[in-house]
Order: sequence, then structure tokens, then C-alpha cells
Amino acid sequence: MMTNLFSIFDPSTNLMNLPMNWISTILGLLFIPYSFWLIPNRHFIMWNFISKKLHNEFKTLLKNNYFNGSTFIFISLFFFIFFNNFLGLFPYIFTSTSHLTMSLSLSMPLWLSFMLYGWINNTNHMFIHMIPQGTPYILMPFMVIIETISNIIRPGTLAVRLTANMIAGHLLMTLLSSTGTNMSFYMIIILIFIQIMLMILESAVAIIQSYVITILSTLYYSEVN
Repeated sequence: MMTNLFSIFDPSTNLMNLPMNWISTILGLLFIPYSFWLIPNRHFIMWNFISKKLHNEFKTLLKNNYFNGSTFIFISLFFFIFFNNFLGLFPYIFTSTSHLTMSLSLSMPLWLSFMLYGWINNTNHMFIHMIPQGTPYILMPFMVIIETISNIIRPGTLAVRLTANMIAGHLLMTLLSSTGTNMSFYMIIILIFIQIMLMILESAVAIIQSYVITILSTLYYSEVN
């Protein structure tokens, strides 16, 4: 029984005290074996097309920091977030990306590895990056503090952006659907139409958010070199 509105995001389904909701995070693996078929099918062609487009996009963003295989981690991150966002739109499938536990576990290791790589290998560049070119001398201490804080909160902003966007659409659809019991027949038809429009919007949000998170991660990586 739903005790409050946010309880729809609680991983409550369990089998022998094991939370079964988080199994949805690996359901995307079911789509991968199609890529290893001997005869290419439509799924394989579409998968390759999207991967190549993402590869070219990330290669452009990385510029001088690009080397063979450097875009694979970002392409994998895009598909992983996209599958979890999209699978959460199906009934009775837990949306794992609506939890900060999931989104922080993706953004924090990436950000931490970028920072360690930058400070160890390009220390001077990281110090220079804290003070934008043309900053007056009197404002330099404040700029260092502001840049440091903005750098530290980056993994949090990535995680909160993904989580908030996933929660917002689901909450809106839940709120609208809960009012259907008190509506007339014609209002229910209008409500169903609105829900379909929201479902289309949520499908677009699932793609856009995975793309935005991946692009921002790529930009953060390109700044450490």
C-alpha cells in the first residue's frame, strides 16, 4: 500500500529479503547479444549508427585529449543511463536512476578519476584553470574559492539533475492518474490523452538526460588536460 507519494520510488519488492527492483539495472544486457549475430539485423544497424554518431560527437568535444578508445566509456555510460531511464517507463519496473544512490555511483567515480588524473599529470593546468584569464588581482582569491566550490559540487549536480528529472515526470503522472477515480467518462478520456502525451515527453526526457549527463562528463574530462 502506498503510504505517501514518494513511496512509489521505494525498492519494496523483494524475494527472500533480496531487493528485486535493482535487477532492472541489468535488463539492458538483454539487448546486447543482438550485436554478435553473424547476419546484421535492424537492431545491430541502429546500434552501430547511434554509437558512431556518439563517437564523432565525443571525439569533437575531446579535441586534443582524444586517443583511441577514449570515447568508449562515455558511449557505454550513455547506453547504460538510457536503458535504465527508458525501462523505468514500463509498468512494475523500478526506475533505478530516480535514486541518488545510483546516479551518485555513476558521477562520483568519473569525477574523482578526472580530478586525480588532472592534479597528478597536469597540476599547473589545474591551478591555471581556477583563475579565468583577465581576472583582476583583487578578485583572484574569490575566483579561486568560487571555482573550487563549483568543481567540488559537479558530481552532485550531475546526480541531482538526473534524479530530479526522473522523479518529476513520474510524480506528475502518478498525481494525474490518482484523480481518475473521481472523474466522469469524458474527463477520463482527456486524462488518458494527457497521460499519453506525458509518456511521450518522458521518453524524450529519458534520451535527453542520458545525453546531457554524458556530454557534461565529456566536457569535465576535456578540462583536465
